[in-house]
Amino acid sequence: MSDIDFPDDLIALERAAWEEYQAGRLTVATATAVHEGIVEYVAREDVDATRLEVEMGLKRIVRHPAAEG
Repeated sequence: MSDIDFPDDLIALERAAWEEYQAGRLTVATATAVHEGIVEYVAREDVDATRLEVEMGLKRIVRHPAAEG
C-alpha cells in the first residue's frame, strides 16, 4: 500500500482517530469522518485498490510510520 499517495487531510483525519482511540475517547463522529474521507478518496482518485486496501494502507502509515520508510 505504500504506493498510494494519501492526501495530507486524510492522513490528519486518521491520525486524529488513532490518537483518540489510544486515549480511549474515539468518537463516532471522528470514525465516521475517516470512513467518509476514505470512501470519497477512493471515488475521486484513480487508485488500483479497494476501499478496504486503502483503509489498511492509511492505518499502516499512521500507526507504523517506520515500516513505510
